[in-house]
Amino acid sequence: MADETARWFAAHILPHEADVRGWLRASLRIDNPDDVIQEAYARMYAHGGFDRVVSGRAWFFAVARNIVLKQMRRDRIVRIDAVAEIDALGIVDYEPSPERAVSGRQELARVQRLIEALPERCRLIFTMRKIDGRPQREIAQRLRVSENVVEKEAAKGLRLILQGLGEEAGARRPFKLFSRKARDARKADRS
Repeated sequence: MADETARWFAAHILPHEADVRGWLRASLRIDNPDDVIQEAYARMYAHGGFDRVVSGRAWFFAVARNIVLKQMRRDRIVRIDAVAEIDALGIVDYEPSPERAVSGRQELARVQRLIEALPERCRLIFTMRKIDGRPQREIAQRLRVSENVVEKEAAKGLRLILQGLGEEAGARRPFKLFSRKARDARKADRS
């Protein structure tokens, strides 16, 4: 594991050290960026989860930026030009905003309530098929029903959940997956 981590750092982080160091000196006017670089290495190494990192460069810049901001807050000295420089870089922060995280948790809770409200067989099939990702055939064998029943119950569950979400969002009429005309056309194509 340590060798793998070292190789990952050598490939994705170390090549950008000079750029981060130069940015710290030029843009943020940090005379000795060694402490920031060292702290960034320590935080990144302790963080782990490198398989989720999309861009080592962006991550390195973001960690260094966060360290500098934390030091600025701690020192209570905030130079406006330094903060403007940080924002002007346009470094992407891959963490969702607090508002988006709360909204996501609320949406998940809504969907969980709607799943729990499904009829028992529909809920069981929907959960096994859509959440657990089990094959239709396996579900049919386990529940001793036809694959057609599994397909219809999973579709019914999805339709009811989408309708529930539409109604909760204040929609005037329930959300439909397909219009009647589109459903009729699909049925004709199957025949």
